[in-house]
Amino acid sequence: METLKAFDREVNAFVDYMFGPRDARVRGWFLLDSYLPTFFLTGAYLLSIWLGNKFMKNRPPFSLRPHLIVYNLGITLLSFYMLIELILATWEGGYNLQCQNLHSAGEADIRVAKVLWWYYFSKVIEFMDTIFFVLRKKSSQITFLHVYHHASMFNIWWCVLNWIPCGQSFFGPTLNSFIHVLMYSYYGLSVIPSMRKYLWWKKYLTQAQLIQFLLTIVHTLSAAVKPCGFPFGCLMFQSSYMATLVILFINFYIKTYRKAPSRTAVKEPPVTTEIKNGFHKDYFAAANGLQNNKKAQ
Repeated sequence: METLKAFDREVNAFVDYMFGPRDARVRGWFLLDSYLPTFFLTGAYLLSIWLGNKFMKNRPPFSLRPHLIVYNLGITLLSFYMLIELILATWEGGYNLQCQNLHSAGEADIRVAKVLWWYYFSKVIEFMDTIFFVLRKKSSQITFLHVYHHASMFNIWWCVLNWIPCGQSFFGPTLNSFIHVLMYSYYGLSVIPSMRKYLWWKKYLTQAQLIQFLLTIVHTLSAAVKPCGFPFGCLMFQSSYMATLVILFINFYIKTYRKAPSRTAVKEPPVTTEIKNGFHKDYFAAANGLQNNKKAQ
């Protein structure tokens, strides 16, 4: 135990040295004072993928449909709460859309930080996306992009909450919460057979994701062009990270919606609205940068 405590002190001393003093307003909040819980949860996530695939290798896939309905509904409701609360909190604080610093809005900044803590925590909940892949034996969907996005977002937002828990940080989560309301509503409805015929708008979800990333980059860089005191290094890191997502999603979009059918393609049955792990399977193509459905000639 003493060894673990010493390791914890060394790790936190290192991150403090790298990033400077933390924001005192979030000290004592669940999971934030030490990096080790976030680190170990991420490690457990990665290990569960490896062990889970081994465990499921010679076993039939689980159905889990009732669990997935609850999961989709829960993420939808949490995303809706975060969306509304961020809009109200930033409106109350008179946030500047172009650039907002970390300390000028008083209590509204604390309100924003509390919502962003839920945004950070939601990223560990979303590890279940991958666990469902494993339990449904859809290992081909567990790509680098999928794991990279899930694991990195949880760790990035631990840093955000400790050093920049409000101000300019509000914009990306607000957009993402809106997109998640649409996306997880779609996936939840896809579980219900009678609703599938109405779910014609999956292509536009991918377009909305791309627009989200581009708007976040523009918003982030606007604070660099006309500074307001928000840390410049954080702006550059966020822009670079979002750029990787733009590249990967554009690559997926081109392959999925723009690529001409191959002459050698084998004709297959029409694409259905089959549910994989509680999500429409086209979502997993989008989330992982893969195309799983060959186009018929």
